[in-house]
Amino acid sequence: MGKNRLTAAILVFSFLGLPLAGCSDAERPGPEEAVASLADGISRVDVTGNEFAGSTVEAVNGMLEYVVSGMKIKPSVTVSKIDEVSANEAVATLNYVWDVNASTEDYTYQTTVTLERGSDTGWQTRFRSTTVHPDLLPWQRLVRKASPPTRADILGAGGSVLVRHWPVWRVVLDKSVLGENEYAASVYYLSLFLGLDADALTAKVQAAGPDDFVEVTTVRQDKVSPSFDSEIATIPGADALPERRVLGPSPGFAADLLGTVGPATDEMAADGLLAPGDLTGLSGLQREYDSQLRGSDAVTVRVLNADNTLSPPLFEAPAEPGVALETTLDLGIQSQADALLADTPGGSLVAIQPSTGNVLAVANSSGGKGTQTALLGEYSLGRSFLPVTELARLRAGAPGGTEEPDIPADADLAAASQSLGLGTAEGLGTPAFYGGVPGGGAEQTVAGDVPGTVLASPFAVAAVAASVGRGERVSPVLVLNPGARQDSGDGETEPPSSAGAPALFADEAEQLQSILRANVAGVRASEELEVLGYVSGKPVMAAAGTAGTGGEKPDHAWVAAIQGDLAVAVFLPGSSADAVAVTAAFLEALAG
Repeated sequence: MGKNRLTAAILVFSFLGLPLAGCSDAERPGPEEAVASLADGISRVDVTGNEFAGSTVEAVNGMLEYVVSGMKIKPSVTVSKIDEVSANEAVATLNYVWDVNASTEDYTYQTTVTLERGSDTGWQTRFRSTTVHPDLLPWQRLVRKASPPTRADILGAGGSVLVRHWPVWRVVLDKSVLGENEYAASVYYLSLFLGLDADALTAKVQAAGPDDFVEVTTVRQDKVSPSFDSEIATIPGADALPERRVLGPSPGFAADLLGTVGPATDEMAADGLLAPGDLTGLSGLQREYDSQLRGSDAVTVRVLNADNTLSPPLFEAPAEPGVALETTLDLGIQSQADALLADTPGGSLVAIQPSTGNVLAVANSSGGKGTQTALLGEYSLGRSFLPVTELARLRAGAPGGTEEPDIPADADLAAASQSLGLGTAEGLGTPAFYGGVPGGGAEQTVAGDVPGTVLASPFAVAAVAASVGRGERVSPVLVLNPGARQDSGDGETEPPSSAGAPALFADEAEQLQSILRANVAGVRASEELEVLGYVSGKPVMAAAGTAGTGGEKPDHAWVAAIQGDLAVAVFLPGSSADAVAVTAAFLEALAG
């Protein structure tokens, strides 16, 4: 019996001991996975999925959000090391990296956090304020103050300032301090002093609420007298508030190309490089080259106490000014192009200097609404884009300007287009549609296009005209110092290289120049293009035609013209006569 009892006792002990043997310290899960999950959760400011000793996920998330809310960015947290103090306790060291501005200098430090093995063998975190920062006490939080430098300029030809972050006066009218019988007098004196339309301002003031600030106008401080603000203050309810605004020479100056600047949206700030409200490029070159123009903020990180007092700085970084963006745009030529297209919906104009390839003007009549058709518009010019078809005919043995032989095969047309720069230009510095011939190296992008048709944008047509004018293929350039670029993702940014494309020879160019000159003044001159023969200055060479949009939009008339060291392409919805008239007015204005 004793032996049986002993045997039974051994069996019972062995049975009870089996679970313990199955979960020995060596086999129980270590803290590595729990620590990695914690670091990932802190980086996302959402620790859902982790377990906490003495607290809940909801409470820890609330605490974490409060502690880092003043930073306005999220940290990058990684695990440095894990020390297992005992079988049931571990201390992890976390690395924090805060990308506080656009510079290469980050705010970095380490913290430690204790983990305990829970009753279910999982690991739980003892989350404290020091888990986020070693000096942080309960009810304190981290705050980041960023002071942006003045945004860098966008420059044009000869270093002219196209866009600058100007000090301005923002003129407002505070209706809350005025009686209804005082509105008219304030409007009258403001209109008189500022040269504004009194009726329009009256309507604006009347439409505003009785306690509203009415935005009257914004003026650059360098354009008014030093006492401007005090003079405005003499008008009842009026005030001049100092601000800085990113402004061009005029409201519509190259608006679609240069783009706009404004507060960053929540979506733009999602990657952590910006905080909501930061001044940033929203479109055009301002967006593409935002990091170059914006520079990096001066940053200070402090601890904010429960009584709203601040600690001495935990971290400081000086501002790094942005770098001006140098372009080839000519201030005067661009202004003329903008003025001519201001009242012509859907129009585009591109001007290029053949000798250098510099783009002198890129104008759209959309008025800054972001419709960048001058560079990105995709049009079908069919099989009658004269510079290309005439070059192909010349190479097929036809005398210049004749109708025989017929339009060459698609491969010949494609080779001629490449010789003139279609589809082979490079180094512009901003997205553009470079065109070409489908089946000959160009994408079929316009609905209804078939092999053997010429595709182009206004920019591409201007590049072809520049190649004819120069006597060899031109690769246009717009941005001269493309440093820290942030591509917007719009349009074709890496066109086919011109390497390997057939060359345009000088004798071919001379024959093309003769043909284009004969279109304006000669036996082949059309009634429409003859207008260009009366433009002041050097003789004009030109071609014109119709461009299809491949959609519901109306076809456009196009004109390609060369005068001296200037090549221009004009696209307008409607008749060729209208496009020729705009071209003639543009060239005449520059000649004068």
